[in-house]
Amino acid sequence: MGQGQRGGPGDGRGVVEEKGGDWDVSESEAGEEPEGARPWTREVPEGGALRRPVFRLKRPRETWMRMVYTREVGQERSLNCTEWSLLPPATEEMVAQSSVVKGRFMGDPSHEYEHIELQKVNEGEKVFEEEVVVQIKEETRLVYIIDQIDKAVAIIPRGALFKTPFGPTHVNRTFEGLSLSEAKKLSSYFHFREPVELKNKTLLEKADLDPSLDFMDSLEHDVPKGSWSIQMERGNALVVLRSLLWPGLTFYHAPRTKNYGYIYVGTGEKNMDLPFML
Repeated sequence: MGQGQRGGPGDGRGVVEEKGGDWDVSESEAGEEPEGARPWTREVPEGGALRRPVFRLKRPRETWMRMVYTREVGQERSLNCTEWSLLPPATEEMVAQSSVVKGRFMGDPSHEYEHIELQKVNEGEKVFEEEVVVQIKEETRLVYIIDQIDKAVAIIPRGALFKTPFGPTHVNRTFEGLSLSEAKKLSSYFHFREPVELKNKTLLEKADLDPSLDFMDSLEHDVPKGSWSIQMERGNALVVLRSLLWPGLTFYHAPRTKNYGYIYVGTGEKNMDLPFML
């Protein structure tokens, strides 16, 4: 799938996410929404600056939601793609609550999942546990799942961004794509997030790194090892990475070009059995 193109609703319930390397979002596709369509959602940067696409929660022939994910955090949703209202960002409380919800999405943002928690209650000198029913909206769970997918498997090729000595990160306008040999290595791809593993490296391990380019975590050291599938297609004209941890995540890059991006088409469920499958 090239830049500026988006996949259709497809079959099966799930979440769809697509992001392109051009950091731009084209107009919405023409066509009628299915009967009973649910709100579309998006994130809009201050001043409408650079954007990168796309999230969509779908339920075939019934509902779908869509999220345009941008550089600035501020989610919005709409029933008609004309009038927009803000969604809350992912908070620690939302993460803690939504992490206990299992199973597939229902396709209704207002649907509420119920979870029973044990909370300590004090009555004088006595302390006992009481069962409390916690309700979690699907809209809240969607924000949580998108945040988890983005942190776990959002990818960019090495060199697409650069970091200045003063700290700010910028799009590398001189980036012309990875070479064919580099494109076949997991070490040539980074997680598009704040570094986690990099902070734990010793000075000796950082000695061979370029601080302006190697300032994010490489896919090479992901756990469990073997959680990424890398394949060359179209006669080595396209490299495709697929996540086995989040089935449905596909990253593409055309070597020696600026074209890259990724799309997630799945149920929003993490493959917790992966360590036993490798």
